[in-house]
Amino acid sequence: MSEQKTAFIAIVGCPNVGKSSILNHLLGEKIAIVSNKPQTTRTRIMGVLTRNEIQLVFTDTPGYHKPKNKLGEKMIKAVGEGIRDVDACLFVVEPKGEIKEAELTLIKKFKKDNLPVVLAINKIDTVQNKEDILARILEFSKLYDFEAIVPVSAIDGNGLADLLGELEKLSFPSQHLFPDDTLTDQPEKVIAAEYIREKILRYLDKEIPHGTAVAIEFFRERETGDILDIDATVYCEKESHKGIIIGKGGEMLKKISTGARIEMERFFDCKVNLKCWVKVKEDWRNREGLIHNFGLD
Repeated sequence: MSEQKTAFIAIVGCPNVGKSSILNHLLGEKIAIVSNKPQTTRTRIMGVLTRNEIQLVFTDTPGYHKPKNKLGEKMIKAVGEGIRDVDACLFVVEPKGEIKEAELTLIKKFKKDNLPVVLAINKIDTVQNKEDILARILEFSKLYDFEAIVPVSAIDGNGLADLLGELEKLSFPSQHLFPDDTLTDQPEKVIAAEYIREKILRYLDKEIPHGTAVAIEFFRERETGDILDIDATVYCEKESHKGIIIGKGGEMLKKISTGARIEMERFFDCKVNLKCWVKVKEDWRNREGLIHNFGLD
């Protein structure tokens, strides 16, 4: 029998670089919501991947950015806590553009803690000239002694098998800390709420989606076992935002609910009866009590 191995790996990087997409692809299951808007991930999300004797425990962290409110401050705190006490980091960057100040700050943290780090250059599907990728590799390799640098695409899966191989090299002899069929530590209620928030991010623009939070008020499987009843409340910061989320004749809220229900039915593998309401909690992102109530601290 092979010796068991484990590694705790924090996934870090700037907002909207594809951290959650990479995690979902590696796990083969969508446990972290994704959108084309920055700061989609608000809290640390744990994903567990067990392949044969190796168990990798991933922590997907919020994008590292300059906070504008108390919620943002807690998101940055979550990044710091995500890096602390892990065995290694998966650092995700984009294939082009200026190296951001936040990325340099993260590299300073790596140096301070002498962390093993694998660099994933994501979104290579957007680069036509492959020499640009080589230039990017050289650019980052000058800043830190990475364990490996792997160009990947979370969209088409290119390079992700190689990335997983490099991450598995970071594991060390240890008993698995979770049952081998564990996927995440996220409660089912949280996953349901996040699916709703993902659709809000997808269908609404500007500040509205970032000013929303979702609370699951009722979550129960029927005795027949084939239907899951879920009641959810979407909280927003302004009365005007409430009207936009509901939409004319309730069309927008229906669109959000339908999209979220489809995701839930795929994940929970049963029919879902989803009901959504919208309420206003003014300036909740700066109110400690509400941030705590929404589970975002």
